[in-house]
Amino acid sequence: MGWVVHLQEHGLKVKTTDVPNVGVLKRRSGVPPQLSSCHTAIVDGYVVEGHVPAMDVMRLLKERPSIVGLAVPGMPQGSPGMEGPNPVEYHVYAFDEDGNFEVFATHGP
Repeated sequence: MGWVVHLQEHGLKVKTTDVPNVGVLKRRSGVPPQLSSCHTAIVDGYVVEGHVPAMDVMRLLKERPSIVGLAVPGMPQGSPGMEGPNPVEYHVYAFDEDGNFEVFATHGP
């Protein structure tokens, strides 16, 4: 789990739990379908979906915006846990309870 290791390397404590149907967790947590990815985490009351960099999780926890959470849709090359050749630019989106979202951060080339 490269993304979990990335978070741990940046000082975040991580507890993983396998669930039988992560789709149900995503829906209950309010993840907009178009922002869906491979991992869903609950971090101090916020939802963190996909390969969100630790620095953005820490910014979220410091600023405490009035949002449901952050998401990196898909699995973009170069995001934490997806390191390798040919990284791409990708966005971290903040999303609210109505499914609205906006760019929270941009990473990559």
